[in-house]
Amino acid sequence: MRLIIPNWPAPKNIKAYSTTREGGVSSGPYESFNLGDYTGDKDNIEAVNQNRQILCRNIGLHSEPHWLRQVHGNKVKLIDSAFKAIIEADASLTRLKEEACVVITADCLPILLCDQAGSVVAAVHAGWKGLVAKIIEATVSNMSCPAENLMAWLGPAISQKHFEVGPEVYEIFGPQYKEAFIVSERPGHFMADIYHIARIQLKALGIKKIYGGEFCTYSDPGFYSYRRDNGVTGRQASLIWKEA
Repeated sequence: MRLIIPNWPAPKNIKAYSTTREGGVSSGPYESFNLGDYTGDKDNIEAVNQNRQILCRNIGLHSEPHWLRQVHGNKVKLIDSAFKAIIEADASLTRLKEEACVVITADCLPILLCDQAGSVVAAVHAGWKGLVAKIIEATVSNMSCPAENLMAWLGPAISQKHFEVGPEVYEIFGPQYKEAFIVSERPGHFMADIYHIARIQLKALGIKKIYGGEFCTYSDPGFYSYRRDNGVTGRQASLIWKEA
């Protein structure tokens, strides 16, 4: 199994990982470590569940992460008990120990957050629609601690080189995000830097400790990529929790 450990100075009690597509039992376009259970024409659910069990076993989680039904919105789930129901949201946070916040992605940007005291953690699913909807702002607001005490890690997402968007996306972000876009070779289109957009929003909230952002799910075959694989692909996970 190939796991990515965030390169950030998080407190010692904070555990965080991003997965890749290596080390599981899924087959076909979902090979091999697919952790998404609602992708395209759907992987075998038994394989997905087995992959999730492999994940927990390998990273030392004693209970299932709090999987979300992600919809590219700005709803944030506060995990304030061990209740395991899957809810519709694009971010989660918790102050509890041994309860993992998790998001799944295949080009969208996963963002992991924690405070310098190691008292609160959050995981954010930040595609361009979620960034427009201010999912980062909603998550930080719900964390209820000074932004200057927070740090963020940007996990595996599509790079600007491969993320072409239409004029409607460029226009909806507005002039304050102009530096995150370059003109595409295709007339009227742009290449968007989702990492840079997230950094702009994080800094605007007062978060200065921002790490990661060096990945490209599209160009690296070790990741799932929705665009590269024409929508029929698996999902990798990014998760964070407080160790007991």
